[in-house]
Order: sequence, then structure tokens, then C-alpha cells
Amino acid sequence: MLFYIFRRIVWSIPFFFAISLFAFLIIQAPPGDYLTTYAARLEAQGQVVDQARLETLRERFALGEPVLVQYFNWISGIVLRGDFGISFEFQQPVSEMIGQRMALSVVLATSTLFFTWALALPIGIYSAVRQYTAGDYFFSVMGFIGLATPNFLIALVLMYYGTVHLGADVTGLFSPEYANAPWSFAKFVDLLKHLVIPVVIVGTASTASLIRVMRANLLDELFKPYVVTARAKGLSEFRLLMKYPVRIALNPFISTLGWAFPQIVSGSTIVAVVLSLPTADPLMLDSLLSQDMYLAGAFILLLSVLSIVGMLVSDILLALIDPRIRYT
Repeated sequence: MLFYIFRRIVWSIPFFFAISLFAFLIIQAPPGDYLTTYAARLEAQGQVVDQARLETLRERFALGEPVLVQYFNWISGIVLRGDFGISFEFQQPVSEMIGQRMALSVVLATSTLFFTWALALPIGIYSAVRQYTAGDYFFSVMGFIGLATPNFLIALVLMYYGTVHLGADVTGLFSPEYANAPWSFAKFVDLLKHLVIPVVIVGTASTASLIRVMRANLLDELFKPYVVTARAKGLSEFRLLMKYPVRIALNPFISTLGWAFPQIVSGSTIVAVVLSLPTADPLMLDSLLSQDMYLAGAFILLLSVLSIVGMLVSDILLALIDPRIRYT
């Protein structure tokens, strides 16, 4: 098992460099660069564009270098010094700008994942075991509603209800007195209180989807010969479910870990903008629109790293849970 984990970690290294190159090329794909966007913005505001200053900035940020040279300078700074570069838009080190935002995004994604699993697993099992009952129909209808309702619409409804009927501000992840305060236990508790609404909003569609997946997978397993044999041997219904069919039906939950984290982080952009969440999503959107190369590239790279780590954890958990999978 240890050799299997070591081999998967070693294989992740070339994947990291390949994804980093792909991420950098994506940022370079649109025509022009940050200075082009900056000049167009100045012209739209009726200001005079100083071409000499633009050329000075282009030379300062090495934007005239070949793409591969720019990539090598960028990735070597990250690997050797942990330097993600300087944000063109904000003139600040990228690592300082994305640190807390990415940490809050990971906290939100992790909380949403636990919320999703905590609801989808038992409801999916219940719907499969009690197929075609009133409870199954109820959860199916609620699941379809959850899948069909956009997350940002739920956010707007909750904002209206909280403001008009409860007189409470449901936006952000911190109360005003803790927004810029240093980290403390009180600030952590305040974060937990404000996490509830974003987690419910972001996790609604994922929960509804996984309920359907769990129900369908478990129904495929419940009537297989090994389940009938275990029941004939006198195994209790609960132990039978947990030991055999549920264990096999869990595969989709675990196999989706590879993309669940980055999907939650990048897929909650509109919700983050609506709720004014200080996560990575709004800043990543702004950096992509302004072609802030190093800032946008850092976000894409970190999301890719989350995917690699998620796939590694997913493979290890699948090998532990599913006896049909071997360390090959």
C-alpha cells in the first residue's frame, strides 16, 4: 500500500508541470495582454494613453519575451522561491493576495463536501431501500427542484428573506467587527456561523445530484446474487447493507473527489459575488477579465493542484474501500 501511494505521488509531479504549462498557455491564449486591456480601459474613459509608459511597463513585466521564457520564469519562481509573481492590477505580490482567499475557499469547499455527503448518503440509501414509497417520491421531487434551481437564485431569496423578515445581513463570511481583525477563536466561531448559508446554497445542487446517484447505484446492487446469498445466510438487514451493497455504491462519491473541490471553488463564483464572499472566486473572475496573467495563472494552478491532490486521495480511498480494486 505504501509503495502504491509513493508511486501515485511520483506520477503526480509530471502532471503538475504539464498542468502548469497548460494553465499558463490558457492565460496567454486571448489576444493581447494586461497592458492591452489597460490601454483600452483608459481610452474608454476618455484618457490619453501614454505609449512610452506602456512600453516601459511591458519591458518591466517582461511581456515582450517569448511565451515559453515567460512560463519558465514564472514556474521556476514558484517552485524555487514560492514566488507567484506580482499582480499587474493591484501591484502586490500574488502570494499575499491569494493566501487567505484560497484558504477560505478550501474551508467553504470542505464544509460543502461534508454537508453534501451527510445528506446525500442517508437519503440515497433510504430512497433505494424504500423504493416507490411516499418518502422516496418526496426526496425525488425535492432532488429535482434542487437540481433545477440555480444557486444564485437561492442566494437572492435567502438574502431577501434575511434582510426583510429577519433584519439580518446574510452576506460575507464575517461580521463587520471581525472582517479585518486578526485571527482568534472568536473570529473562527464567527466564521462558522456565517458558513451555514453559503454551504447550504452551494451544496444544494450537489446534494440533489448525489442522492440520485446513490439511489441508482444502490438499486443496481440490492438484487445481485451476493446480496441474496448474504440475506439467506441470516445476516441482519442493516449489517448486510453497510457491509456489501452500500460499500460498493460509494464508489461514485469517492471517485468524484478529484474534481469535487475545484468544482465547488470555481463553480460558486456567482454565489460568491452575490453574497460578497471574500473567497478566491470574485478575485479570480476579475483577474481573468483584466488578463492579470500572474494572478489568474496562480488561481488556475492552485485549482489544478487541488484536482491532483483530490485524485490521489480518491485513488487511495477507493483501494481501501472497494475489495475489487488492487494496487496496480
